[in-house]
Amino acid sequence: MEIPEQDAAHMARAVALAGYGHGTTSPNPVVGCVVVDAGGAVAGEGFHVYAGGPHAEVVALAQAGERARGGTAYVTLEPCDHTGRTGPCSRALLDAGIARVVVAVADPSPKAAGGAARLRAGGVAVTTGVLEGAAERVNEEWLTYARLGRSHVTWKFAATLDGRSAAEDGTSQWITSPEARADVHRWRSAADAIVAGIGTVLSDDPRLTARPAADPRLAANAGSAPNAGRAASPNAGRAAGAGSGLDVGSGAHADSWGGAHAGDGAGVRAPLRVVVDTEGRTPPDAKVLDDAAPTLIAVADDITTDLKAGLLRLPRHGDGLDLQALLRELAAREVVSVFLEGGPTLAGAFLQQGLADRVVAYLAPALLGSGRAALGAAGVGTIGHMHRLTFDEISPIGPDVRLIARPIAQPGREQ
Repeated sequence: MEIPEQDAAHMARAVALAGYGHGTTSPNPVVGCVVVDAGGAVAGEGFHVYAGGPHAEVVALAQAGERARGGTAYVTLEPCDHTGRTGPCSRALLDAGIARVVVAVADPSPKAAGGAARLRAGGVAVTTGVLEGAAERVNEEWLTYARLGRSHVTWKFAATLDGRSAAEDGTSQWITSPEARADVHRWRSAADAIVAGIGTVLSDDPRLTARPAADPRLAANAGSAPNAGRAASPNAGRAAGAGSGLDVGSGAHADSWGGAHAGDGAGVRAPLRVVVDTEGRTPPDAKVLDDAAPTLIAVADDITTDLKAGLLRLPRHGDGLDLQALLRELAAREVVSVFLEGGPTLAGAFLQQGLADRVVAYLAPALLGSGRAALGAAGVGTIGHMHRLTFDEISPIGPDVRLIARPIAQPGREQ
């Protein structure tokens, strides 16, 4: 389909706006909206900032006011047609007198879908599929959650140029630079859950908390044109909420696991910590069990343990746990996005079960020659079965390089 230049330009802006919601909208999607008046001039813009707050269409319509009548709304996700914490956006668009709605991605959620049909029934012209790929990419975590009924997984690792994540003696602090480690904390803070394996807990005793420093790039961008690059600023929504000129509200709501979202960007909710611990070996004094953030320990459903922690009992799968079941259980707890920081064994298991949706690798300009590999057994017995990926981004981070890639769909590998 040939897309008119003005439609492509306005939808690209809506996609950029949607990216500002990363890290604060869960369990809702990120959505951006641009309202253009009947004369073709931009009259209002908006993005969804936090669950329970106004949706992108409502914010943009409020800015546009009477100029919305007879105009066009560009929305990255099909306007919702149900009443939840807020009213249906399809009704808001009809009430505003919008004449045409351009949608990038159809809503896959049975509860919220139907907005396009409602608008057409009300006499509004609806165009779909405009910049669908870009809009899917900016909203990939939620779309995975809505379509597959499981959490979206980003696997992160740090390694030397020869792929080592630790030296022969087990030492690994620090392979990468302070700049890279700060970037990791920004990614952590944008996720709903941080997942690690028992091997990592026993060897490193990590706290698995998100401790992001203020990012001057985000502060400079707040209130101006948002940067559409989600990967460069995974928690952009936290900076954009305040001072953006949008009426986003400031109320916080409790998550199902006890965290909190702050709608104005002033607060940061602590991601859930999840330890994959098949046999229940987590030490009672492990840092991951402190009160800095909520924690779940995923164990096999056939073990007996006296561990004083929140337990998630799961069926076994090979030598470990059924990770598909883990992601479904987390999704049931409204965990949309998972940041996987487990060691090579757990990472290999996620890849083998087809459950790594994105890879973020930090490579340091250093060589070890021996030591622990970043990735363990991943179900590859011959070169023709290797997990192939495609690069999204290659960026310098201090003296290191950050690579962002995603698996290429391959027959026989469930996604």
